[in-house]
Amino acid sequence: MISAGDFRNGVTLEIEGNIYQILEFQHVKPGKGAAFVRTKLKNIINGGVVEKTFRPTEKFPAARIDRVDMQYLYSDGDLFHFMNVETYDQIALSSDDIGDALKFVKENEMVKICSHNGNVFAVEPPLFVELAITDTEPGFKGDTATGATKPATVETGAVVYVPLFVEQGDVIKIDTRTGEYLSRV
Repeated sequence: MISAGDFRNGVTLEIEGNIYQILEFQHVKPGKGAAFVRTKLKNIINGGVVEKTFRPTEKFPAARIDRVDMQYLYSDGDLFHFMNVETYDQIALSSDDIGDALKFVKENEMVKICSHNGNVFAVEPPLFVELAITDTEPGFKGDTATGATKPATVETGAVVYVPLFVEQGDVIKIDTRTGEYLSRV
């Protein structure tokens, strides 16, 4: 059990049957009245963010989040198949569970599967990936007045905005959290 007085950023809790991660917290001691803890919590199942206040003596059970490295094997229609490389156990997740987490992930790459009590709620891709550009328009000299960009399709089908000097066939590095171009490889 974790008391509200011991809250820290990143801690996961079970509150009223939901699993929340603490994004921000602040201990408030007003001049008049009792102290309280103001928090900003993210529901890790549906992604919603709520603000709640607690008395410092309130206690909540800590939620155990399991993050397992798994290899993304393939997709067939609505199902995405993953394998644990240590035990060779395979699981299949629907596209509703995954969302757009795999838009920068190729087959046979490692991802983290996040679960609580055996229920998978998220797939975390690697922070950075290197992908080849399959389609982009050629850049023209002289169009670089203010760091201009152009859309480029990478081998997974996702569209990334890249500088004009990047050509079709180039391999680029992408930040999967923001979807931004970082550099050529």
